[in-house]
Amino acid sequence: MTDVSWQNRFADSMMRTFSPPLAMLVRGEGCYVWDDKGTQYLDFLAGIAVNSLGHAHPEVVSAVTKQIGTISHVSNYFATPPQIELAERLKRITGAGDDGRVYFCNSGAEANEAAFKLARLNNKGHRGRIIALHDSFHGRTMGALALSGKPHMRESFEPVPGGVEHIDSTIKDLEATIDNTVAALFLEPVKGEAGVIDLPVGFLKRARELCTEHGVLLIIDEIQTGIARTGAWFAYNHDEILPDAVTIAKGMGGGVPIGALVTFGWASELFRRGQHGSTFAGNPLVTATANAVLGVIERDDLAANAARRGQQLREIILGFHSPLIEEVRGRGLLLGVGLTEPVALKLSAAALANGLIVNAANETSIRIAPPLIVGDAELADFEERFGRALASL
Repeated sequence: MTDVSWQNRFADSMMRTFSPPLAMLVRGEGCYVWDDKGTQYLDFLAGIAVNSLGHAHPEVVSAVTKQIGTISHVSNYFATPPQIELAERLKRITGAGDDGRVYFCNSGAEANEAAFKLARLNNKGHRGRIIALHDSFHGRTMGALALSGKPHMRESFEPVPGGVEHIDSTIKDLEATIDNTVAALFLEPVKGEAGVIDLPVGFLKRARELCTEHGVLLIIDEIQTGIARTGAWFAYNHDEILPDAVTIAKGMGGGVPIGALVTFGWASELFRRGQHGSTFAGNPLVTATANAVLGVIERDDLAANAARRGQQLREIILGFHSPLIEEVRGRGLLLGVGLTEPVALKLSAAALANGLIVNAANETSIRIAPPLIVGDAELADFEERFGRALASL
């Protein structure tokens, strides 16, 4: 098929909710993908932090193949071995432990919808308020949209579910807001869609202290930061705290659609039978795949690789000494390149023209999130391709 034909077919068939596709990708292997013309691209976005093990990883292929040939779906009237295994694994790696509970779903937005409902259940007394952060992003479904601190995304769909207030990401605002009228504090440890923006030093620890003091649920959205992406299983590990609930998706499935809400301690007692559910959630196909993905990450210590390679990547980017590069934000293999001029779209297009996939999160930010398996060869290739893109501007 020609370029014109697939572009026209896409435009004629797909809902107009996305920009026109950048290319027609037909296969992938490791950190690389190829389009329909045979052009190779170094994938340093990993499907927006989804493809933890890159493309066509043999253990993921094996897990999917084995499970689809055994049993793929049974509904939530039945249990399956991979479902229970994954729930137990998530309780362990999140730190939720014996008192933790897991709700499976199909996406990050669904995980945050479940967390929104959890927050509503912490309603003893006069707890009607849910606090979230300005410029945050938690998904595009109605509840997740209400939580997201991006008014322009909500305007066309208002009224969204009420009771959510947004504050600035400062410890001062946090201390002025959290009290016993608040049901939950909902936050991302790194604001990925905002351009990979870090929270202030000490913010998470203070949030944990205040939420504990006032009986507020601390709900951490680790959709993009979780599953070893920042150099630890979860970003909250860096601050040595535990949340009351964490939402997970993206990198957990390595490409298959799966999400989860994991609760800790007393938060595990809030949901009751019949209060939430999903037909496809936690089916044996996706849970078997996620078990394979998490097993490889743990066995090969890819969290440590993310920390080491992320530092190398940061040094490479700053080493260009480009007048366009102001700073590098983020941690591990979730990095945001802050630009001195609003040329992120031009730079990401130049990168693509040089066979490199990165993302313009906004006009002045490039988001970089390669697979966790990235090594020396891929970093050297990135340096060459990104360097050419920078030079072309």
